[in-house]
Amino acid sequence: MGSDQRGRLTRMVRSGKHPTHVLTHARILLKADASNGGPGWDDGAIAAALDGGTRTVARVRKKFVEGGLDAAVQRKKPTGRRHRKLDGEQEARLIALACSPAPEGHGRWTLKLLADRLVELEVVEAISDETVRRTLKKTNSSRGSSSSG
Repeated sequence: MGSDQRGRLTRMVRSGKHPTHVLTHARILLKADASNGGPGWDDGAIAAALDGGTRTVARVRKKFVEGGLDAAVQRKKPTGRRHRKLDGEQEARLIALACSPAPEGHGRWTLKLLADRLVELEVVEAISDETVRRTLKKTNSSRGSSSSG
C-alpha cells in the first residue's frame, strides 16, 4: 500500500464522517498494511481487534488486491434492475377484477383465483399469486371484503 493510500485511509478513519462499513474496511486495511510503517497484522488479529470476522477481513484484503482502495472500502452498486411484472394497464385490470363479485361457489377472491383468472383473460401469460399479493398490497385492495381492514 502506498503512503498516499495510507494517508487517505487514516483521514477517513479520523474524520469519522463515513458509513460504518467504510470505516471498518479502512481500519482493516490499515491494520493489514505490511509496507513500511504498517503493522502487518494477520487476519485473526485484525478480526479480534475490530470485533469482526476473519472472513470479512480476508474479503476486504482480497478486494483491495484485485480492485484497489475504492473497491475494498466502498460497496458495489446493485447491478440488477427489478422489472415490474405488471404494467399500469394490467394492474388496473387486476384491481378491477379483485373489486368485482367473487366467482360462483366462492365467498371471496383468493390470490390463486385472481392469478388464474388473469391468465384465463389473457391479461398476462403467467403470474404468481405472490405477484398478485404484492400488487394488491400496494393499492390497499381488499379482494371483495366488505371492510377495509
